Amino acid sequence: MYNDIKLEKGLYNLSGKSFTAALEELDPSSAYTGTPLEKLDAFERQLKRFNIRISGPDCDCVEKFFSTTETAVLFPEFVTRCIRKGFNETVLRSVCAAKTVCASSQYLGCVLDDSEAYAATDQADLLPEATVREGSTATVLSKFGRLISASYEAVRQQRLDVFGVMLRSVGVRLAVTVVKEAVDVLIDDLTPITTSALTYDDIAKLYGEFDCFDMTTVITSPELASKIAAMDQLKDCPANADGKLMLPLGSELIKTSAVDDDTIIGIDRDFALEFITSTDLVMETDKLIDRQLDQMTVSITCGFRRITPDAVKVLTITAANS
Repeated sequence: MYNDIKLEKGLYNLSGKSFTAALEELDPSSAYTGTPLEKLDAFERQLKRFNIRISGPDCDCVEKFFSTTETAVLFPEFVTRCIRKGFNETVLRSVCAAKTVCASSQYLGCVLDDSEAYAATDQADLLPEATVREGSTATVLSKFGRLISASYEAVRQQRLDVFGVMLRSVGVRLAVTVVKEAVDVLIDDLTPITTSALTYDDIAKLYGEFDCFDMTTVITSPELASKIAAMDQLKDCPANADGKLMLPLGSELIKTSAVDDDTIIGIDRDFALEFITSTDLVMETDKLIDRQLDQMTVSITCGFRRITPDAVKVLTITAANS
């Protein structure tokens, strides 16, 4: 049971396993089906075991994690989860069709050549051919990270929920940098349609550029997103369940500083982009456990590949004052 688990630093260093995965092997969640603990994972059960409250009116302070050597082992996972939550709350989840875990720093995916026309085929004639082949150019993964300096004395009395919000904000900013690379991949070598002054007709024209695919998502800068949101045609448009504005065309409007102020990208998120990573978010755990914070480093190694070029269209505003 979860009360009998021996917590030690080595649980972070098991090959191919996260800390939570290592805990789950020792304390499977399946054993708690039908009990009051069935909605908790192995890490959350350890928080309950040591009565560490990370939210709510009775939320503990950071120093609660360092009350024993075993509870200190839990702290890096708390930090990682907070940063990961901020990272995952960004536009990444709205633009990526697939996620691939790659063991190396380079990834060579497949390419689909499907240029022959789709048409009726006479009896006994060969069917038009679509070819899947290995790509000729590898995607080189880049490392993105942040060093966070925070002395134990400075944060020991900080509430865990507030400290968690600070860490989430780091995850959000880290993700925006990653999204910039995704945007560069999406628009690379594409010929945009252009306009001198943005109107709703231009958004509709971008929508009309899609043939087989749909424009499920519109990605643009905060400045252009505000101009689109202010258009008369959007006055009665509702937000979706995630709070994102939905255009009359059925597209989700996403704003990010990763896009230039003269660019609007339309994509079919189910076909456009592949997210490739060799790691999940990585945290240096020993320093956090042994030195009580001091410095925290978090990083991710990842890259992007456009899967279906026809699932991406770009609109460029050419006038400087638009």
